[in-house]
Amino acid sequence: MKEGVKVPKVTFRVRIRDENNEYDWADLTTDQIFRGKKVAVFSLPGAFTPTCSSMQLPAYEQKYDELKKHVDEVYCLSVNDSFVMNAWAKDLAVENVKMIPDGGAHFTRAMGMLVEKPMQNFGMRSWRYSMIVDDGVVTHFMEEVGRNDFSQDDDPYEVSDPDTMLKKLGNTTFMQDITNNN
Repeated sequence: MKEGVKVPKVTFRVRIRDENNEYDWADLTTDQIFRGKKVAVFSLPGAFTPTCSSMQLPAYEQKYDELKKHVDEVYCLSVNDSFVMNAWAKDLAVENVKMIPDGGAHFTRAMGMLVEKPMQNFGMRSWRYSMIVDDGVVTHFMEEVGRNDFSQDDDPYEVSDPDTMLKKLGNTTFMQDITNNN
């Protein structure tokens, strides 16, 4: 994935609460998430895993208000189903960050970020990254180094954190360049 590229068009199957406070299935499209909005997205290998649960998701939840000064919404994406993502958010008392379950890995695969994680017996998962998307266009893409399949048990967490994202959000030069050239 490169900056200046549109995100793939995908429909996610999500479980949401209805008017009776019961969960029901719904479709959530990338157009609903990205069209006409500036959003922060971070993607991680899996719900309930050590780095994702102890550092990345809690850090984004903690920095949510600060991020919202620059973006319309903050999303966490993982190759997990909606049941798992909802249970994970509940377990960590996440109230602000919106969860995106990419259970079929359609978005992650189209982003070129799908990796095999056999050392943990995970199967196919997302490589850890974050991005800022403005009206469907990736303006900043922060990918952790060392993306690989099979060969290593790496799980870096250095550039997909909320502090790096906040630094990027403070630098609007890239988006101004795109806007001025169109």
